[in-house]
Amino acid sequence: MSNVGGAHQDVDIDLGGLVRAIWKRRMRVLMATALCTGAAFAGANLLSPQYRAETRLLIESREPEFSGSNQVQMPADREFDESAIASQVQLLRSADLMKQVARNMKLHEIKEFDPSADPSLLSNILVTFGLAKNPLDLPPEERVLKAFDEKLQVYQVEKSRVVGVTFNSKDPRLAAAVPNEMAKVYLSLQSGAKLDSNSEASRWLEPEIANLREKVREAEAKVADYRSNSDLLLSSDNSNFATKQLNDLSTELARVRSDRASAEARAEGVRTTLASGRDADTLNDVVGSQMIQRLKENESTIQGQIADLSTTLLDGHPRLKGLKSQLQGIRAQIRSETQKILASLDNEAGVARLRERQLMQQLNTLKAASAKAGEDEVGLRALEREAAAQRQLLETYLARYREATSRVGSNATPADARVISQAVEPTEAYFPKVLPITIVAALASFLVSCVVIMLGELFSGRALRPVGGAQPEVRPRPVEASEPVVRKVVAPVVVPPVAVAAVPVAEETEDDSFDDFSIAAVVAHLLESDARVVVSVSPAGDQGSTDAVVLARLMAEEGRRVVFVDLTGSSCPSRLMVPSMSLPGITNLLAGEVAFADTIHADRLSEVHIVPAGDADPAVAMRGIERLPMIVEALSNAYDMVIVECGAAATAAVRRVARSVDASIVISVQGAGHGEVVSLIEELGEASYSDIVLMTSGEPGSPDRRAA
Repeated sequence: MSNVGGAHQDVDIDLGGLVRAIWKRRMRVLMATALCTGAAFAGANLLSPQYRAETRLLIESREPEFSGSNQVQMPADREFDESAIASQVQLLRSADLMKQVARNMKLHEIKEFDPSADPSLLSNILVTFGLAKNPLDLPPEERVLKAFDEKLQVYQVEKSRVVGVTFNSKDPRLAAAVPNEMAKVYLSLQSGAKLDSNSEASRWLEPEIANLREKVREAEAKVADYRSNSDLLLSSDNSNFATKQLNDLSTELARVRSDRASAEARAEGVRTTLASGRDADTLNDVVGSQMIQRLKENESTIQGQIADLSTTLLDGHPRLKGLKSQLQGIRAQIRSETQKILASLDNEAGVARLRERQLMQQLNTLKAASAKAGEDEVGLRALEREAAAQRQLLETYLARYREATSRVGSNATPADARVISQAVEPTEAYFPKVLPITIVAALASFLVSCVVIMLGELFSGRALRPVGGAQPEVRPRPVEASEPVVRKVVAPVVVPPVAVAAVPVAEETEDDSFDDFSIAAVVAHLLESDARVVVSVSPAGDQGSTDAVVLARLMAEEGRRVVFVDLTGSSCPSRLMVPSMSLPGITNLLAGEVAFADTIHADRLSEVHIVPAGDADPAVAMRGIERLPMIVEALSNAYDMVIVECGAAATAAVRRVARSVDASIVISVQGAGHGEVVSLIEELGEASYSDIVLMTSGEPGSPDRRAA
């Protein structure tokens, strides 16, 4: 499809025309469909039926689980990855397996597996002219294998360890027998391969086990000799004797240090109490002494006697003096006994310190011995690791040897696969499917016939129609280098028409003031009604067209993006707004001489964009007049307001510009007569245009006129 307003007329596909063309030739389509359907039905019935059967195998580990005391428990299963399953698929398709199946079932005697033995006339002709290779050049066995491979299909079921084996044949019994025989031969080959592996493994393991036994004996002897020579005797917890002694001595040293610290703390507590003159009764060591307890009891008894006698005797009485003397003696004994306890605690702390020094000396000696034992243990552990490795390898070889010999003796070597679904004789042919083939052929022939007809219509041009289409990017072209750059306008999209309110039409047009219909009042009304398309009609010609230019410029000053289209015969607005009358405009666009964007220019004195009259042949432009409403609609979607100046146009011309009755009609009455204006209003009213506004700028010398 060409660009709008370009050198070629815009076209679109006429879908209705395509449907009509198909309907017009419906008998041809139906006949072609019927012929193809009949041919497909007959051909499908003439084809020889083919039957298909399938056998499925599950690939899994089938190692037996031994339960005897001298036999090793084997893992129940092991994972098979994708590559392992793919390898089994290729094994099932191997030539050796197919040869074995072909020999077992004597497939070379069946004509289906050697069709070249009785060639057809067509194949003989192709071979004669060298267009095909003579199948008889191949040995009979290879011909059978080739036919076998063409009928065989082996695949892995998605996301599983199941392998399917399918086979096609004209004979349903043969279609089921071949997959079952293939599964049988495959399992036999797998079992035989495992049996051979076990026999070979047992023969190889016998001398290896004897050699390993000697190596294990020598390694264990080296460990024992090294331990004896290095004095690395084992304790009850499997550690060497030096390390055991060091651990015990460290534990004892920690206990002695704790006892010494406790004794020193207790002695210091007693000493501090005595030095401060406080009563030592609160100290555990003092209170716990039996001597102190007896002295305290005596002290309490004497104090009681003194208290009893003090009530009847004076302080100077001899008996009271004697009791007080005894009380002082007891207290002196308590202090003496406390000093003894303090001396005992000091002696206990001293003994602990002496024991600590002795233990430290022993600990240093044992550290040196333990360090030497640690160095010796490095070599011992190396020998033990070597002996353990040899022992573990020997045990592994012994387990494998017992397993291999037991399987060879019992011939118990199941294959790592089992049949989970055997092929059964099919009752229905999988090919040909007569009904699906007939339906597909009918649909395909119908669609091909329709496509052929549509292509013929498109290439002939009968299915193409001219349209306004979506406009490309609109970019007004500046007139002079000094003018500001005009903002680019994006291609319009269709929007719902704007609802506008009808404005009452003045009954009298010869009023000298025209205050209510000034250009400023019209601007206010259009802004209030949010008009998008304004069609200006000037019965008096250029005078009214000049007022329309003023209207566009005032709307631009209000911040609206305005485009002005000059459809006047005199091109008066174009002379007022563009510097050159040779610029392409609306007539060039209708004639298809220029692109849409090349017809939009900038106004010399405002922000208005203008589509001038242009310089194309009017007769040629009139041939594309039907595109004018689409051009106006495209501009209305790209700008806030489109003002179309029609000059002294009739109502029929207005209808060509604004097909929608929602367009605002502005009658520029400057210089027009009363009767002419009233007649125009009546005609527009009869054409259902409800929003009709009168506009005048007053006398020729008014400010609005000078602004133009």
